[in-house]
Amino acid sequence: MRRIVVVTTGGTIASRWQGNGYAADAAGQDVLATAALPEGVETEIVDLFTVNSPRLTTSHQLALLHTVHEVLANPAVDGVVVTHGTDTLEESALLLDLHHGDPRPVVLTGAQRPFEAVDGDAASNLYDALLTAASVQDLGTLSVFAGSVHAARGTVKTQTVAADAFADPSQRPVGKVGFGRVQVLRRPDRPEPLDLPARGAQVPRVDMVMHHVDADPLLLEAAVEAGARGVVLVATGAGNATPEFANAVARAVSRGVLVALTTRVAAGPVTPIYTGGGAVDLIAAGAVPTGTLRGGQARIAVLSALMSGTDPLECAATLRRIADPSTVALPATA
Repeated sequence: MRRIVVVTTGGTIASRWQGNGYAADAAGQDVLATAALPEGVETEIVDLFTVNSPRLTTSHQLALLHTVHEVLANPAVDGVVVTHGTDTLEESALLLDLHHGDPRPVVLTGAQRPFEAVDGDAASNLYDALLTAASVQDLGTLSVFAGSVHAARGTVKTQTVAADAFADPSQRPVGKVGFGRVQVLRRPDRPEPLDLPARGAQVPRVDMVMHHVDADPLLLEAAVEAGARGVVLVATGAGNATPEFANAVARAVSRGVLVALTTRVAAGPVTPIYTGGGAVDLIAAGAVPTGTLRGGQARIAVLSALMSGTDPLECAATLRRIADPSTVALPATA
């Protein structure tokens, strides 16, 4: 028998009608009862919390991170499944992956249709997640939806209500689930795992600012003044903004703020092609390009980098390693 621990956190998969909309309120045992168990799998449930995922805080996510590590401290456990709301699943998945060095899988899943819906997708997603958690090794943290197995890195919610909700716009899935088996198609690139943040550690403020036509750096500067230790600039194109943004980034970095550069474009890496406020200038000003990590995941990368140390240069080097696992970090004194 393969022993899989199911950690429940709420989300649509646990949501019932409240009279004017849906909200998470179903217990883990009720959620798990909607699905058949794969042959040879036994489960144990940890009801961690029950909230809709837009209401998650970093404190919730850190509690989930510590709970997963505590579960995997038991060598009798073969894998973990986390049921999670879809709105912020991509962020929690990356956080778990960045701190996951165990060969045993952590698999996130959920549903696009509420608990007890006659056309629900919970049962099939749960079955596929349990089968994946019982079948694979050394793939890190994964998400499983609609028969596809996705790496944590780069996978985002691409559909608001459709069942096939997740994809990595820059990569094919890690695997497929069907006919009672998991087919692995590729192995994701992953950096060396980060140390687990201490329980009760202070959570740094990390804000996001989007560039658009007529945008100025007012909101970026306001985030810095509000005490942000990290800022994610969601730029246009391959990572472009304006000279004013480049100047604001340089000022923020000079104050010890970790600035990440991503793009609002769905697929492709941040690439230094353009000057005049483009990625060439933003990176020269100290912004760290985040490759194919988009907004929410870039923010998680900044958060994890900041919680891994106190020296701004070390944190920037950690963020570079997260963004590109092949990057060799520069010495902190460089």
